[in-house]
Amino acid sequence: MEVYIIRHGQSTNNAIPSDSGTRAEREAMRDYDPSLTALGKAQSDRLAEWFAGGDVRIPWTDPETGYTRNDPMPNFRFDHIYCSPMYRALQTAAPLAKAMDVKPEVWIDIHEHGGIYLEKPDGIVGYPGRTRSEILEEFPDYLLPDGITDSGWWRAENGHEERGLFYGRAIRVALELRRRSDNAEYRDKRLAIITHGTFIDALLKALFNMLPTRSMFFLHYNTALTRLDFNEWGVLVRCMNRVDHLPANMIS
Repeated sequence: MEVYIIRHGQSTNNAIPSDSGTRAEREAMRDYDPSLTALGKAQSDRLAEWFAGGDVRIPWTDPETGYTRNDPMPNFRFDHIYCSPMYRALQTAAPLAKAMDVKPEVWIDIHEHGGIYLEKPDGIVGYPGRTRSEILEEFPDYLLPDGITDSGWWRAENGHEERGLFYGRAIRVALELRRRSDNAEYRDKRLAIITHGTFIDALLKALFNMLPTRSMFFLHYNTALTRLDFNEWGVLVRCMNRVDHLPANMIS
């Protein structure tokens, strides 16, 4: 089973300069469910074009012999495209889904750490996230789980997700990927997971039995991809934080 873990395109929150005032002033500029910037949309388009272009070169290595091949993969296609219910991930999935002719499946558990919230002067304020109707109005072909209702999907009363719950969620997704890789239905499939920077870090650490360390971080640029192959040997890391689809001036 091939798994491509992809960070969303640049969001409006990502684009807030780190030197734009105090922390409180920067927090006041943030959106609780930000959209992609113009750059983020262009990054997402480039990602889709690259995958659809038929020259996706990720070297293949035989772990027993070390023999490698660097062949293009013509007619590249994802069997499943999963995305977070956060707006920036929903938007990032759209051009890729169109290029692959695959309906995206929203996976609530791959949302970013913290959930839908903002830090206000008087504390954390939670929000419900986009409702089922709102998502389907803009993305009518997306497949939504029952957990996304017309009241949203995030329990606003929870405010900010605690780190222990976040790590548990990453472990749950890691175990589900391992379960699917052992299932004949998924064994030869190719999956895309469009998610978020901090969640990617936690998911990789969950897969590599590195939680709860915070002494290092798996960094991913916007729309960068990491490919993992699940097979009888375990998990093979083919590449990490790859941005071949972007010119230098579009990397963020």
